[in-house]
Amino acid sequence: MTIRAYKDVSPKLAKGVYVDDSSVLVGDIELAEDVSIWPLVAARGDVNYIRIGARTNVQDGSVLHLSRPSNGKPAGSPLVIGEDVTVGHKVMLHGCRIGNRILIGMGAIVMDDVIVEDDVIIGAGSLVPPGKHLQSGYLYVGSPVKQARLLNDAEKAFLSESAANYVRLKNEYLAEV
Repeated sequence: MTIRAYKDVSPKLAKGVYVDDSSVLVGDIELAEDVSIWPLVAARGDVNYIRIGARTNVQDGSVLHLSRPSNGKPAGSPLVIGEDVTVGHKVMLHGCRIGNRILIGMGAIVMDDVIVEDDVIIGAGSLVPPGKHLQSGYLYVGSPVKQARLLNDAEKAFLSESAANYVRLKNEYLAEV
């Protein structure tokens, strides 16, 4: 794995974190306990910060970035991902806020200043345009994304189950090291 400082700020990894050797983490990034970062993930906390909550997994080929502070936006747009989130393969997250117990489907793009409340599924290939607010308890699909329907109880339960499955998998990988 490549973990690099940027302007003397290095990524911080909590207990039980797994980062695949082929991934790159740069700058102001904090990974909470039991986070897993899978092959070919690129995360740059160079012009703002990235925070990833406990038991979240970021799958193969995903890109995590943010927006710098500017005159119009003094805080810029950091990337904040909550707990028990599953970020599918080849997802792009840019300067957004992702709640807890979220599933972001493969190939989705979530842009600056998006807010995703807790307990949401974003369908594969969806585009969430800048500034969109996704309400808790729904499935969102499309490009641009639209609210499709309420999640059922089984889907809501799966959100935590998916995160737990990735915690078990990353523990198996760590046991081999």
